[in-house]
Amino acid sequence: MTRDAPIPDTVTVNVPFRVVKRGGRKEMRLPDGATAPRRSDNTLLKALARAFRWKRILESGEFSTIAELAEHERMAPSYMTRVMRLTLLAPDIVDAILDGKQGPEVTLARVLEPFPADWEGQLAHFGRNMAAVVC
Repeated sequence: MTRDAPIPDTVTVNVPFRVVKRGGRKEMRLPDGATAPRRSDNTLLKALARAFRWKRILESGEFSTIAELAEHERMAPSYMTRVMRLTLLAPDIVDAILDGKQGPEVTLARVLEPFPADWEGQLAHFGRNMAAVVC
C-alpha cells in the first residue's frame, strides 16, 4: 500500500460558533440552523427541585409558614418565595426544562422574575423558542 500524498503534520478544523454570556457564564452558541445536543441547566434544575421540595414540605404541615421553612433552610424568605413560584410554571415548560430543551433565553434569573399566571402567557413570555419546543 503506497500513498501518493504525504500526511500533513497538522490538520485544521474550522468550527463556526460564537461566545455568549448566559447566566453569568460564557457559553458557545452554534450558528442558526445547526442542531445542538440537549443541555440541561443544572442551576435551573436545582431551583426547580428545591421549589417542589419546599412546596411538599409546606403542604405536609412540617412548617406552617415560608418564614419558618426559610429559617430552617438558612436562607432569605424573599428568595425562597421567588424560587417557589417555579411550581406555578406550566407543566410543558417544566418538562422542557427537565429535558434540557428550554432554549438559551430561559435562565434561572429570567424565571425568577415575575411571569404571567396563565400557561399560554408563560409560553409567550419565555419566547417563541419555548412555544415551539412544547407544542
